[in-house]
Amino acid sequence: MEMFSTMGTSASVESGKAHTKPQAMDPISPQTTTCYDLIIFDCDGVLVDSEALSCRCLMELLRRHGIDIELDTVFDKFLGRSIAAVADHYQELGCVMPDNFPDELRTLVRKSFTDSLQAVTDVQSVLLSLDTAYCVASSSDLERVIFSLELTGLLPLFTGRVFTTQMVQRGKPAPDLFLYAAASMAVEPTRTLVVEDSVSGVKAAKAAGMTVWGFAGGSHYASRNGRRLLTAAGADRVFERMVNFWPP
Repeated sequence: MEMFSTMGTSASVESGKAHTKPQAMDPISPQTTTCYDLIIFDCDGVLVDSEALSCRCLMELLRRHGIDIELDTVFDKFLGRSIAAVADHYQELGCVMPDNFPDELRTLVRKSFTDSLQAVTDVQSVLLSLDTAYCVASSSDLERVIFSLELTGLLPLFTGRVFTTQMVQRGKPAPDLFLYAAASMAVEPTRTLVVEDSVSGVKAAKAAGMTVWGFAGGSHYASRNGRRLLTAAGADRVFERMVNFWPP
């Protein structure tokens, strides 16, 4: 699940606890991506291993507000969705979240991230190996994306190339965000590759007419069949380690 409270299209973020920059466990050779003019990376669960952390925070907060829910259910219902989608879901069920719910969740998530957030293993080496333009497009708001990338040392690799749901009318699984990112980068959807970890993100990329690779290596898939879920959602390929980013 991806969230922080809405802050508009820009946000100032104070520095969190410094984390060691990710180091590649295995060498990754530069690759020529002649099929694509742009690679769009999701943030949570692809660049940073955050989904399990944030979903646990959401589970804890929902329980505080009297909603009995298990972690697997949070994964199934809200992985890759915005905080607005969570509120809309419960409003449709007749359970209105309090006005301060986003702020409560933001506080829990920021602490969890500051204590535990890490970059996905070897993702930095993948980014440095690319000879194709790339960017990040996330269901989280801009504050959370900047905060996450800053904590994990990845922010300098995405300067001026961060796109969030705040910038479009509809979030994932609608295609709006990916179409907006591609248009901003002046690339046609058919020449764009998306790397996603969530069912809603895969569906959004396919709806945008883009190729999508599913990444099932995040800790939120430790006890779930990510390959099956992402393939069923329409992923053109699924892989589980960033050292296997490039097909054989």
